[in-house]
Amino acid sequence: MIIGILVILGLCFGSFVNALVWRVHQQSLPKAKQPKKVNLSIKKGRSVCVNCHHILSWQDLLPVISWVGLRGKCRYCHKSISWQYPLVEILMAAVFVISYNFWPFKFTGPEAAVFGLWLAVVVNLVALAVYDIKWMLLPNRLVKIAFGFALVLSVITISIRSGEIYVDLAKVLVAMAISGGLFAILFYVSSGKWIGGGDVKLGFVLGLVAATPVNACLMLFIASLLGCLVTLPAVALGSKSMQTKIPFGPFLIIAAFVVYLFGVVVADAYLRLLGLS
Repeated sequence: MIIGILVILGLCFGSFVNALVWRVHQQSLPKAKQPKKVNLSIKKGRSVCVNCHHILSWQDLLPVISWVGLRGKCRYCHKSISWQYPLVEILMAAVFVISYNFWPFKFTGPEAAVFGLWLAVVVNLVALAVYDIKWMLLPNRLVKIAFGFALVLSVITISIRSGEIYVDLAKVLVAMAISGGLFAILFYVSSGKWIGGGDVKLGFVLGLVAATPVNACLMLFIASLLGCLVTLPAVALGSKSMQTKIPFGPFLIIAAFVVYLFGVVVADAYLRLLGLS
């Protein structure tokens, strides 16, 4: 029952993410390049086809089902609808279910609130990942929203779980300094050539999510490993060069997701391997 509800919610929020990233991008364009007669308001704007800008009806908006039923084409202009739409919807549903199945704490009253906040953080992070993949940019607007949710998540988590609030607060600040501070140094030293300013801001946000220095280091390690696993084969095959820019935000976000749910297990296993636990 709960899994079914989470799947439906995940699909719906995946559809919301698709609409959100498109509208935020369109709003960032000069007025002359924005689609005419389309209300780009995230709160009040109606869903439209990104090609012909025709307002979509309810049967066009069913997550995954509408895309499959229309065979990946707009009902009105018959142009192709990107695979991005069903993939993001399915991804979000999977993320919701995985978060529930592997939630590392008991679902008591306060923990249920933490879980809900975590899902809100995840929705914002997936939106940032999709935006970064499509346009190689992490917009301040989405980063600020993610920071707000992550901050509330951190405060509530510390308040209900912590035996030593000031110690845990210090750990969070160090985690932010590690993840965001390292990127800030790289950005400053390279004058923005090695890493983007959006990655610096995202690093501070994900430091809040990581919550401890160990998790922050683990997150950076996993993100770097994922980046190497994706880019090195492409470089070896000649489809990319060492100078090719790649969006690093998605790797960081995946790493933060892994660390939040499995960080304690991974860290304990590593310490046991070193004989330190």
